[in-house]
Amino acid sequence: MRIIRDTLYIDPADRGAAAAVGNFDGVHLGHRAVIDIARAAAQAAGAPLGVMTFEPHPRQLFARDAAPFRLMNAAARAEALGKLGVEKLYEVPFNPALVALTPREFAQRIIHDRLGLAHVVVGQDFCFGKDRAGTAQDLTDFGAEMGFGVTVVPMVKNDDGRISSTAIRTALTDGRPRDAAAMLGHRHRIVGEVIRGDQRGRDLGYPTANMSIAGLHPPKFGVYAVVVDVHEGPHAGSYHGAASIGVRPMFGENLPNCETFLFDFKGDLYGAEISVGLVEYLRGEEKFDSLDALITQMDADCARARDILTNG
Repeated sequence: MRIIRDTLYIDPADRGAAAAVGNFDGVHLGHRAVIDIARAAAQAAGAPLGVMTFEPHPRQLFARDAAPFRLMNAAARAEALGKLGVEKLYEVPFNPALVALTPREFAQRIIHDRLGLAHVVVGQDFCFGKDRAGTAQDLTDFGAEMGFGVTVVPMVKNDDGRISSTAIRTALTDGRPRDAAAMLGHRHRIVGEVIRGDQRGRDLGYPTANMSIAGLHPPKFGVYAVVVDVHEGPHAGSYHGAASIGVRPMFGENLPNCETFLFDFKGDLYGAEISVGLVEYLRGEEKFDSLDALITQMDADCARARDILTNG
């Protein structure tokens, strides 16, 4: 998959895709439905399958002081889209110049002139252009005028209602990773580089792979049964484990992070990229009276996580 970030000086070979358009935070089942329709349009047109998204997420520009909300960073989103067979990922820079474009200017300059898209696929609630004034119907009209096809996709629903990134965030906030996975079509994953921590876990007999969750929507703080993929290096592979997400109240005030203990693992993961998939919420964060009490609870957490991951 090619990632195109400079849409001003685009290689002619990267133009002409049939593309799904949206933010695709989480790459959930609703997003996949849009991408599948774009795939069919690409096949019909003999064009590459593309996704047109925005970076940073528009909410980061319009709500700078809002709490972290993204389900995925840009790298994790790109990885998920690549697994779906996307050939061209257009990460259109979301900046004041783009925001100032009217709906017609957006369709003309971005979709037609710069990217030369053959076909675009959007959800029925898609809005675009200055003040989000453009609707899916407007885009359909512009496409007919400017020479690109448009397909509008109804919202995808499950038994509990509409599938959306907001509903997935709510499930994660409530400590319901299985419900989030049912809407995502895959486990919610925290993806990033393993960073050096204070190595307290090593001293306790539970060395952990530490990751920042800065900028991401934080799941409910506590301990989870997890599956872990190590993407690179001598330890590449899949593992079971237990992860603690939160501020480590036992050791004072800290920035939220994710600390993962990989079962039956020996080695150094510093600097490696890993992906931690949340399977089940085990318990909330606690502050213990002693390190011995903490270790006893960690023993119990790992035993329970092993059972869940082995037996379902």
